[in-house]
Amino acid sequence: MCNVKSGSETYAKLYPEFSSDGVLRLGNLVPDFSADTTMGPMKSFHEWIEGKWAILFSHPADFTPVCTTEIGRLALKYKDLEKKGVKLATLSADPVESHNKWLEDVVAHCENNVTIDFPIIADPTREISVKYGMLDPNNLDLENLPLTIRAVFIIGPDKKLKLSLNYPASVGRNMDEIVRCVDALQLSAKHSVATPANWPYNHDSIGKKGWAFLLPTVTPEDAKTHFPDHHSCKVPSGVDYLRLTDVSKLNLN
Repeated sequence: MCNVKSGSETYAKLYPEFSSDGVLRLGNLVPDFSADTTMGPMKSFHEWIEGKWAILFSHPADFTPVCTTEIGRLALKYKDLEKKGVKLATLSADPVESHNKWLEDVVAHCENNVTIDFPIIADPTREISVKYGMLDPNNLDLENLPLTIRAVFIIGPDKKLKLSLNYPASVGRNMDEIVRCVDALQLSAKHSVATPANWPYNHDSIGKKGWAFLLPTVTPEDAKTHFPDHHSCKVPSGVDYLRLTDVSKLNLN
């Protein structure tokens, strides 16, 4: 088992807890809020997180085709995310009564038998959406409806934003990619590694499929001691910075 302290803590200190201009950015403490949901009142989003990882997944409105499929696919990933210690909530800019009617369509349309075991947050005033930077307060159409609020926020147990994704209304989100991001974030949070492009399908050509890079915070001495089987990729510069390690040998629990 590796005893090297995760370099993620060092990098986290580079981010301020709050942004100077009020815009939510990576590393910032996410805004707290209270709201009605399909599972009853949520008195505090921060309290709901309860020291776990969390995903806030937003939608522009109920009864929209792409979002209908996304909720269904999220439901299929729910148990897997729960096993990873991740709480899931979605948000739509409509009231709870509308959410409940919409969810009947979601379940009926999904090819698999699903149940929606996570809350759908009501944001009819768009107050939460504005707090999270999903909607400019002046960016409303003539019918006072939001244009697009399609975002994914992955939040750490410290209630700080670890990753965010923004999508246009025409592109459905890939749930496998969201789970992959969770896996990568949790791996990096516990160990001093960073996942390469296309992980875990990276570096197959050199027999290192799924391996991850040691962070620059890992000294050469610690690399030799705690990652004795790590592999340094040879590059023209001669700089030893592409250091791969087999993550299957790390303590992932």
